[in-house]
Amino acid sequence: MLTIESLTHLGMGRASDGQSLLPRVLPGEEVDVAQDGTVRIVTPSVDRVAAPCRHFKSCGGCAMQHATDAFVADWKQDIVVKAVQARGLDTDFREMATSPTQSRRRAKLSGRRTKKGAMVGFHTRASDTLVQVPGCQLLTPALIASFPALEALTALACSRKGEIDLTVTEADLGPDVLVETDKDLTPQLRVELAALANQYGLSRLVWNDEPVVMINPPKQDFGGNGVVPPPGAFLQATKHGEATLVAAVNEIARTASRIVDLFAGCGTFSLPLAKRVAVHAVEGEAAMLNALDRGWREGRQLRRVTTETRDLFRRPLEADELRHFDAAVIDPPRAGAEAQIATLAASEINTIAMVSCNPVTFARDARTLVDAGFAMPWLQVVDQFRWSPHVEVVASFTRK
Repeated sequence: MLTIESLTHLGMGRASDGQSLLPRVLPGEEVDVAQDGTVRIVTPSVDRVAAPCRHFKSCGGCAMQHATDAFVADWKQDIVVKAVQARGLDTDFREMATSPTQSRRRAKLSGRRTKKGAMVGFHTRASDTLVQVPGCQLLTPALIASFPALEALTALACSRKGEIDLTVTEADLGPDVLVETDKDLTPQLRVELAALANQYGLSRLVWNDEPVVMINPPKQDFGGNGVVPPPGAFLQATKHGEATLVAAVNEIARTASRIVDLFAGCGTFSLPLAKRVAVHAVEGEAAMLNALDRGWREGRQLRRVTTETRDLFRRPLEADELRHFDAAVIDPPRAGAEAQIATLAASEINTIAMVSCNPVTFARDARTLVDAGFAMPWLQVVDQFRWSPHVEVVASFTRK
């Protein structure tokens, strides 16, 4: 008999033997572990609930459906609290924002051929076993409705023993699908794929790096402006999460007259900000900036948005380049933005809105800003990845 003492930041339970890390358990529970690793709950926690998704036990997409929403929210908030405190930082935590069920508008699924046709789904935890998830409680109904099209694509794109990746994104005029496969795109296959896209109403179909067909531009709405992201480009996981982050960034930069948007992507923040202020968008991927620029040129009543393709890890904007701006927005990848944060700290910018998907690198970079004379008056945790260990943060920094 083991007792679960706490959870790791990945949701694994630390057992009283000091060695075992067990999935789908909660602090305080007493459990038996069979020789094959199967965990039996002997004394359940008061925070344990029946999983809302029928695929939870077999699918590896979710880690925390066995706990109440309140427990999961507290656990995720505590992950950020500990990361911030580990750097000796203190701030006010705003109420956490959690995206609703069935709101994930983008997913990367796997496809495999079967004797009867094909199957599409997620892998089980730490396994190559594929599980179909027609009742998934994370994905939007539109993504669920695209499964027949993805299965048909798998039958065409996958070898008998292989597996393919399918990135599908919800768009207003039909799913936007990127197929990643080792199979060659032949002229005959191109014809078959075009017919399939028409049959299932796909807006765009891309085979590896090669566009096959675009029936309707798969536009995403950034502040009322339509943008067609490159295939597979980064997109905030839910519309709810994106709206929460955009509102927070707008609030932080509300008094700015000229803003630099670092790691700007396709314009998640640049275009909403451009409704009232000029923005300079900097991003390492030229294709994403091209999409942003087209969205800006086709937009209405927007202030000027300029773009600059630049690797901000190797060549961050220096303090003298930042002197033209009075506020910065920065939303780096999981590695954070150590070099760029250092030049922001040395600049004359007084207002920074920082968005992060990694509490650890966020806390590191926040420490640099605070040491340079910035205050961090508030922070908000945004949970777009419901029931998973992933969490996002947005915080305000103002120079004292």
